[in-house]
Amino acid sequence: MNAILIYIFLGILQGIFEWIPISSEGIIALISNFLIKNFNPIDIALFSHMGTFFVILIYFRKDWKEVLMFKNIELLKFLIISNIISLIIAFPIYNIIKDIFIGNGLLIITGFGLIFTSYFHKSRKKIELSLNKLSIISGFLQGLSIIPGFSRSGSTIFGLSLGKLSPSEILKLSYMMAAPSILASIIYLFLKNPILIEIWPTLISSFFIGMISLHFLIKISEKMNFYKFTLIFALLCFIGAIINFF
Repeated sequence: MNAILIYIFLGILQGIFEWIPISSEGIIALISNFLIKNFNPIDIALFSHMGTFFVILIYFRKDWKEVLMFKNIELLKFLIISNIISLIIAFPIYNIIKDIFIGNGLLIITGFGLIFTSYFHKSRKKIELSLNKLSIISGFLQGLSIIPGFSRSGSTIFGLSLGKLSPSEILKLSYMMAAPSILASIIYLFLKNPILIEIWPTLISSFFIGMISLHFLIKISEKMNFYKFTLIFALLCFIGAIINFF
């Protein structure tokens, strides 16, 4: 298959799976491992996030503007704390696993976590932690998502669901908190291996597909009961684990 077509295909997958708990990183790394020989598959999976990084910046531009102008200090604190913890957790893990391809069995764990979330939401036994505590929990979980198969969106949605947030707020925070860590990893990878820019078709296709799929998902979350929403996400985790197993 033509290299450009492979990169475009990877971008389409990234644009869709970035927002749902099927571990876009695990899938991109898995496919890259078979189809692309001149790059580390985990590096490709991480660098491909650049396209969806710009989706996060543009889609939530009003919130970013408030953060940059110090008009939303609570959100600013959440982003700072969660990403400091993420980087502390993720960097040493990356250096351990970068030359080891790990499967996606961890998606099953994420799936059960989302079922747990659904139960507590339906039974109204939510723990209702403060945003500061949620930033620590979700930051830790996001750091672990450097491991292919540990869904970033699924795990952070689970962590944020322990608070008093609405479904749309949970998704917004889950996606916004990814941006600083993504930017840091992209800069690190590019400085380490500038030739990664060759996968630019992946970045373009992931941006356009990601913008459409994120808008669709946010609209669904605003209309659907969160109990059902998280159950669907849990099911997607299990499906993703089965797909990547085979």
